[in-house]
Amino acid sequence: MKILFLFLAFFVTVLPDLSAQTNIHFTNPVIYNVLKGNYNPEDYLPAFPVDDPYAIATDLNAEINPDSLKATLLSLEAFHNRNTASDTISETTGIGAARKWVLSQFERLSLLQGSRLVTGYLQFDQDVCGMMSHKDVVAILPGRDISDPSSIIIEAHLDSRCKDNCDITCLAQGMEDNGSGVALILELARIMSRYVYDHTIVFMTVTGEEQGLLGANAYSDYALAQSIPIKAVLNNDIVGGIICGETSSPPSCPGLNNIDSTQVRLFSFGGFNSPHKALSRFIKLEYQEMIKPIAKVPMQVSIMSPEDRTGRGSDHIPFRENGFAAMRFCSANEHGNADVTNPDYHDRQHTSDDILGVDRDGDLVIDSFFVDFDYLARNAVVNGTGAAMAALGPKSPSILSVGQDGKFLYIEIADPIDYNHYLVGLRTFTNDFDTLYYVMNSKTGVFELPSRQVNIFISAAAIDSRGIESLFSEEKLVRLTGTHDEQIEANKIELLQNKPNPFDESTIISFLVNEPLSVQHAKIVITDVKGKIVKEIPADVKTGMNEVLFEHGYNATGTYFYSLYVDDQLIATKKMVFAN
Repeated sequence: MKILFLFLAFFVTVLPDLSAQTNIHFTNPVIYNVLKGNYNPEDYLPAFPVDDPYAIATDLNAEINPDSLKATLLSLEAFHNRNTASDTISETTGIGAARKWVLSQFERLSLLQGSRLVTGYLQFDQDVCGMMSHKDVVAILPGRDISDPSSIIIEAHLDSRCKDNCDITCLAQGMEDNGSGVALILELARIMSRYVYDHTIVFMTVTGEEQGLLGANAYSDYALAQSIPIKAVLNNDIVGGIICGETSSPPSCPGLNNIDSTQVRLFSFGGFNSPHKALSRFIKLEYQEMIKPIAKVPMQVSIMSPEDRTGRGSDHIPFRENGFAAMRFCSANEHGNADVTNPDYHDRQHTSDDILGVDRDGDLVIDSFFVDFDYLARNAVVNGTGAAMAALGPKSPSILSVGQDGKFLYIEIADPIDYNHYLVGLRTFTNDFDTLYYVMNSKTGVFELPSRQVNIFISAAAIDSRGIESLFSEEKLVRLTGTHDEQIEANKIELLQNKPNPFDESTIISFLVNEPLSVQHAKIVITDVKGKIVKEIPADVKTGMNEVLFEHGYNATGTYFYSLYVDDQLIATKKMVFAN
């Protein structure tokens, strides 16, 4: 897990060529052709194709195996150090041996499924701690619909680190960060490659995450430059641990040795009309519909407000920066905030203590594990179900118009494919849908509003003949008559209620600019009930929706106020509740 703070000086002195990625290419040229849709789908079909979404979901739930995940982690720990710049010559230690082993596992899985996976490396050149050449490992499962070659990427970073980010000899087994993600990728490739999907699925382990998201950036930049379409990116980084450390990056876990084995966090960028949040909502919806009713241990899937934990980042970010829908899975509990420069830091993350477990009884066999294999398996099911349904689902519609007549809401959907079955999602105060409505055999719908005192964000998904939803459309803001939002300067600027509210660790504060304005600066000022300023956040002012993220942190409660100032003039103030 990459840590962002205090990195600038480090990069300047140690990694002078950080931004100079060159010579990006696939070592297997077939991969490029598949990603562009230049292939015969029949070459990659199994003898007996199965594409039933319910069979796939049931198989994922039943067949993802904690023992298989454990076996992968035992293999990964043997490489000793997977630093991006570590040994590439040895067959047993270093990043070179590790990526060769991952590639061999992809190749073995491909043979088991009739050579359906196209495997290889994405190679690029960049000076990282003195090492110039680097490789992501990829396995491509070609989709059967080459008319839309956009792919679903499931990724995790393979590299590890200890305290010194350029130490290539220390013990850096990186079991939680991020052997857990790599094990998940290989397990999903094992199960998902049995089936047929409309869209291509990319299983990928990237390198260079700990030095600045380098491998993910190489793939994302290559895709952008080569006009390779990407439908969705599911990033997995620290997805197997359940124990909270003394420290953890906000939104933090409750405290040392707290256990949470039934919650996974979904991080993504943006608030209103965010394709990244929409992807997270889609993943949660598919889990709730297809897995939760049959799961032995149901998972709480939490859609978080920020793109990542405070001051931190991961491999979904380069994809989002290039305009691809992307999100990140992360355990509810983390063992540390990665502040290895602090002499009082005693947690495992980013240290040589990020190991698989310990031997408590002295028989030389690990009997107490820091990675919970059952929890990791449940996270793999959430991942696989979301990715599979995105790879099978129809094209997204768009919302042509929305209107209100008293207590009724009218919607008209634009859909050139003419599915004529839709799922309409309404949001108010949270990142989740409050209400879901079905529109059947029509492109228009009428809904009775549960309340006229709140504004609504509305989006729609198409439903195909198999009952599978598309990714959701862009969101529309419905300004209901009867709302109590502040309307300042004849509706030129309107401060909206924060979402979510009440909130736990962070919330999005929005204001709507209804016509072009000439302003010098703006800010959101947060105060407590006594009027003490808690934080000032600079804000851009542009026509349309404007959003800022307020991150309070964990273990605080109470009422706060937020005020919008434009050119030092107070526009409006609203109340919000911190409720964790």
